Amino acid sequence: MGILWTIIIGFLAGIIAKFLMPGPNEPSGFILTTILGIVGAFVATFIGQAVGWYGPNQGAGFIGAVVGAVVVLFIYGMIAGRRRTTI
Repeated sequence: MGILWTIIIGFLAGIIAKFLMPGPNEPSGFILTTILGIVGAFVATFIGQAVGWYGPNQGAGFIGAVVGAVVVLFIYGMIAGRRRTTI
């Protein structure tokens, strides 16, 4: 149930992160944005468990997932922007 909850929270976090971080290098597709949000939620869960904020079977909270999604979207924007300028 923990993984399913992380996916649901990541889906919502990806949508919110897209509204918080619009830009030309950000993914424009709904599916890619939500996948990056889910990845951000997993990253937030992993980092939170490593630091000790969450227990072993506990997922990231909603705010942590949004922050993780914003970080992943930022990294994606930097990589996508670099790819577009070099080609």
